[in-house]
This record gives sequence, structure tokens and C-alpha cells, in this order.
Amino acid sequence: MPFTKPKKSDDDDNEAVDEQPPTKTSHQEDFNMFTFIGDIIVLLIIPTILVSMFFKKKFSYWKERGVPQLEASIPFGNGPNPFKIRQPFFQIVKNYYDVFRSQGHKHGGIYITTKPVYMTIDPDYIKNVMSKDFQYFYDRGTYYNEKGDPLSAHLFNLEGQKWKSLRQKLTPTFTSGKMKMMFPTLLNCGNQMLDEINRLSSKQESIDIKEILGCYSTDVIGSCAFGLECNSFKVPDAEFRMNGRNLFKPTFKRRLRIFLVANFPNICKRLGVVFIPKEVSNFFLNVVKEVIEYREKNHVHRNDFMQILMDMRNKDDEEMSIKQVAAQAFVFFIAGFETSATTINFCLFELAQNAEIQQKVRDEIEDVLQDEEFTYDSVEKMKYLDQVIDETLRKYPPVPHLSRKCTTDYKIPGTNTVLEKNRRVYISILGLHRDPEYYPDPEKFDPERFSSENKAKRHPFTFIPFGEGPRNCIGSRFGMMQTKVGLILLLRNFRVSLNEKTELPLVLEPSALLMTTRNKIWLDFDKVNHSVLQD
Repeated sequence: MPFTKPKKSDDDDNEAVDEQPPTKTSHQEDFNMFTFIGDIIVLLIIPTILVSMFFKKKFSYWKERGVPQLEASIPFGNGPNPFKIRQPFFQIVKNYYDVFRSQGHKHGGIYITTKPVYMTIDPDYIKNVMSKDFQYFYDRGTYYNEKGDPLSAHLFNLEGQKWKSLRQKLTPTFTSGKMKMMFPTLLNCGNQMLDEINRLSSKQESIDIKEILGCYSTDVIGSCAFGLECNSFKVPDAEFRMNGRNLFKPTFKRRLRIFLVANFPNICKRLGVVFIPKEVSNFFLNVVKEVIEYREKNHVHRNDFMQILMDMRNKDDEEMSIKQVAAQAFVFFIAGFETSATTINFCLFELAQNAEIQQKVRDEIEDVLQDEEFTYDSVEKMKYLDQVIDETLRKYPPVPHLSRKCTTDYKIPGTNTVLEKNRRVYISILGLHRDPEYYPDPEKFDPERFSSENKAKRHPFTFIPFGEGPRNCIGSRFGMMQTKVGLILLLRNFRVSLNEKTELPLVLEPSALLMTTRNKIWLDFDKVNHSVLQD
């Protein structure tokens, strides 16, 4: 029977008309979603790879030049996270020093953000940078802004010919003759401190020595630098004392400024970033202006730093402006205010725990002063006191970390490496001073390390509390005099012991530029049985 094609029914026609395009399956949806996610991942991976390649290149700078380097991490390199500061920057730099030393390196390279920083480790390399090859490293590379932040343009920060010219003019300021002229003023401030200690100790009160020494330093600098009676002990909220506190107060805003000016100085200059708080700057500018106007109008002459600046201003062919005078007076204040107070603070802390050393210092003071007046010359005869202060400066250098800037391409001696112009150089003073190779058992307080015999055995650049070379601290002699006078007055009249309120171990302030403690040092002062030293 022949095959016959079946006839379509009406229902079949309807079904054909009603057919729709096939819908996407779940597999197709998964595929499209996978493709979309893949595109997103690619978009994320490519920039990540590019960023990684950028940092890898940046963090290979020292390796490519044959200089040992530390492993760096994104984005701060070997530097700290400015938003999460757990220890002082100078302690971090000391840690780098310790790593390079433990590996036997004489120098090394680190990265602060993406900027390569050179570190000198060996004392001979440090000597090259600070003294022998100084012509390549005469700038510090620290931030200053003459227009927007005039007080920052002081001797410590200035660069090039401006620094050289000002340094030459100020060097005669700190001769022995000038120190002797300022000595009576300084001694008067010390006796005011002594009166305050007498008052508090008579009540059997433990004493927050850091606050007392802050008042003493404020009075000394206020008198010797500005010719003003600050009376910090009688007027605790005096303007000088308040501005001194504000200047060194650790705040988040200040930490952020430090990070910015240290890492992006040129951008900060263009943006007019102000490092010194405006209220502090205005205070010092007004004080200097008023002092100069008063003295010139009334023909007043005093044996102090301000008078020296005024005389220099009048003799100078290129007259110094009020702002330039104020900047130099300001650096005298910040250099002498915190550093001397901190040194006496740590020295008393150590002597309070070492009664034999304390008594030996007291005996020397008595031996010298029983036959002569308390003068600048008598202070210079106290050699064991010098040893005690040097040991304090070794263990607690007020400025624990220094920087220099390479001003001209420099071939590092004994290598084929050329240090490029503008490259930053770090020197860890704290690392040197606590290096067990130079100072065995470095945590021990031992003034005998600085006997003439022991000093002669060490490399001179293993002890540099005031820097070295042409750019060392110009006011170190004044700072030492201030420190000695304070210690002599206190130790001749009191036995010092540690009060149980002092929290041990001491904790350093993590956001401070200078070495200072976060916790207070409480001391007990017991009167020594002889008449109080008078001016």
C-alpha cells in the first residue's frame, strides 16, 4: 500500500503558530555570569600587576647598585604607617641599624614610601658623611618654608650658602667668654628650681621631675635667649611655658604633618604647608619684635643671645629681618628647651637607681665647690660629672637619629656605587650608642665608659650626641652648661631616689621626634645636711 503523508490537523497548525523562541538555559546564564565576573577580575588584576611591578622596580633600587637592603612592603616601604604609630621613628631606624650590623654590613639601603634612603652603619662611613667628605653632605634635607612658615627657616634647617653664612656669624655666640656672661642668669634660674624642689620636698611629696625641669629650661631659655623673666614656677600657665608644651605636644595632626613634609617636601612647599603651629609662631614673632623695639627705644643692653642677634643685625650689610632674628631665637628655644630637660630627667632617673654613682658625683661637687665659688670655671673642673652626663647622653641621646642630604653625586669609598644627588642619608645615633661591640652590656649605666682611658680605645664616631663635623650642634656647650648647673644644684642639696609611682620599664613616647617618656618619672628628694647653695 502506497505511503500517504498524514494530513495536518487544525490543532497541529495552531501549535506551529504558537511556538516561541527557546529560552536561555541555566547553563547559558551561568556562562554569562562567569564571563562578567572574569571581566571584573581581569580589570582588577591588571592594575594590581602594574602596581606590583611599579613597587618591585622601586624596591630594587639598592639591590641594583650592590648595596645591601631590607625587604620593603607596599605602600610604606620600610617606613611606619603614619596612621598607626606604635614606636618612635628613631627606634625603627635603630632596628634597621641592628639588622645591618648583625649581617656584618658597613652600610645599607632602606625605603621610606618609595624613596630610597642610604644608611651609614660603620663609624668610618659615618665619619665620611659628617666630616671627611662633608662637602657632599652639608644639607640636612629637613623641611623649611621661609615665606609661609618663617620660623622654620632657622640654622638647623637652612641649606647651602644661607646656612654657611649664618653659621659663620653665629659661631662666636657660644665661646667661653659668652658662656661666662650668661652664667649668672642661668644660675639664678637654677636657684628658682631649687626653691621649688625645697617647697615640694618639705611636704614629703613625690615630684614629677619632668615638669620641674620643663619649667627650669623654659626660664633659662626665656632669660638667655629672649631676655625675659618667665617665672614658670610661680606662673605655671605663663605663655612661654604653654607654647613650649604646645610645640612638643604629640597630636595626630602633627604626626601627619611630619609624614607629609618628610616625604613630600617640595609639594608641601608649593602648597604652603605650615609645620610650626600658627599660634606658636605668632607668639614668638611678637615676643622678638617687642623685645627689639623696647631695647632699641630705651637703649637697653643685656648679656644674652637676643643681644648678640641684635648686634649682628645692626652690623650686617644685609640687615636681618625681624622674622630671621625670630627664627634663630626660636631654634635656640627648641634646641635648649627639650634636650637639656630630657638629659637631666634621664640622668636623675639613672642616679636614683645607682646610689654609689650618685654619691660619687656629690663628693666631686663638694670637693670642687668647698674651696671656690660656683662659677663657669668651677663647673669645668668636674670631670666625673662629665662622665655621668656623657653616659646619660649615650644611653638616651636627645636627638637619636640624624639625616643628611647628598648635595652632589658621591662615589661611596671602597665600592663602585654612586650615591645620587638629593639622596637622603640616615645616621642612627641610638644604634651606635647602644651597639654592644662599642659598649658591652649597653643597657647598664656605667660612667666609667667615659674615662679618658676608655674613650681613647673607641672610634670617636661611636659617640656623637651632638652630631659631628661642621654641621654639629652649635649650642652644645650652652646645653651642657645648662645641664650641669641643674644637676649640681640638685645633687649637692638632695639625695634622689625613685618613687614607687614611677611605672617601669619606661615607655618612650611613640610620636615624639626627640627621646622622651610617655609615663612620668616620680622622684623623692631628701635634703642633704648643709646650707643651700646660693648665687
